Amino acid sequence: MITALHNGRIFTGREFITGNTLLIEEGRIKGIAKPETVAPEAKSVDCKGGVIAPGFIDLQIAGGGGYLFSDNPTPEALEAITGAIVKSGTTSFLIAMPTTSAEIYRKAIKAIREYNHPAILGLHLEGPFISRLRAGAHAKEHIRVPGVNEIKELLADAGGTVKMMTVAPEVCTNDVIKILKDYGVIVAAGHSNATFDEAVQGFRNGISTVTHLFNAMSPLNHRDPGLPGASYMTPGVCASIIADGIHVNYNMVAISKMIMKERLYLVSDAVEECSNGPYLHVRQPDRFTLPDGTLSGSALTMMQAVKNCINNVMIPVDEALKMASLYPAQVMNMIERGQITEGSKADITIFDSDFNITGVFLDGKQIL
Repeated sequence: MITALHNGRIFTGREFITGNTLLIEEGRIKGIAKPETVAPEAKSVDCKGGVIAPGFIDLQIAGGGGYLFSDNPTPEALEAITGAIVKSGTTSFLIAMPTTSAEIYRKAIKAIREYNHPAILGLHLEGPFISRLRAGAHAKEHIRVPGVNEIKELLADAGGTVKMMTVAPEVCTNDVIKILKDYGVIVAAGHSNATFDEAVQGFRNGISTVTHLFNAMSPLNHRDPGLPGASYMTPGVCASIIADGIHVNYNMVAISKMIMKERLYLVSDAVEECSNGPYLHVRQPDRFTLPDGTLSGSALTMMQAVKNCINNVMIPVDEALKMASLYPAQVMNMIERGQITEGSKADITIFDSDFNITGVFLDGKQIL
């Protein structure tokens, strides 16, 4: 049956279209049509004047729905996390694993394999091959320098579930980066104390994006621009940013957007409250911290990040939406997500003028 979404402004991922109806059939976008041409037997969904946008894509989220995945790497936890995330408007995401033990990584890989869900893209391993000097909230006892054989064994065991890995460029050799790329892993620079030159060399070796720009990395300094400066100056290199006004000042988000343009995209880096294991996240009113007060993760949703970009960074609505959908899809080389075009996945987020989520479709099925 065809589902017809009407009475809304359609954002295709490139432009807004008004006065038309979005058609969905068998989990795919069938097309955009004039209302009078829609078959009367189609299932009609009134979007009540809201925005009909591509579902958000979050490439770094560690928990939700009451579960921190690294503390409970099970299918049951994934079910709760996924249910909460999808209802928040994010229809595709990488589940982020912080630096941890080999045993926990194995459990996470097993859980991802067992719990097959269309919203879960795979794992984003944030570590363990990062800088001890820029560990942030990561467990230092598990940080290590990678060996070629260790990388090969990890990726072979993962069986394609690892889609992104954050590494420190100054820690990883060209051989290590090449192996990651050969296995189809998107390599990101982060939790790094790299100099400008070390970061540029990492990009030349095949690192293509940067994890949460400015957080847990060498600073942008007038004598050595560090990893942020290298990100600015290297064409084609993208970067994620946490737009909550806490991890990064909104003015710095604006400066980064002005320089990087379409290379800058949003992530939530959201975690969940946890009182067990190495990651003791404490819920604060607007963030998560370790018990000692160290910033350890955001309380953002992607919808909130979009709203913050529009209201606090003065980024136009269409561009903020691209930062939450089209651009991360491009980072992951996913041509069927992040935009509303004929034949693309029918992953849709609908929200009102106050940025409240009023509807979510995943694979053409209405979730909310």
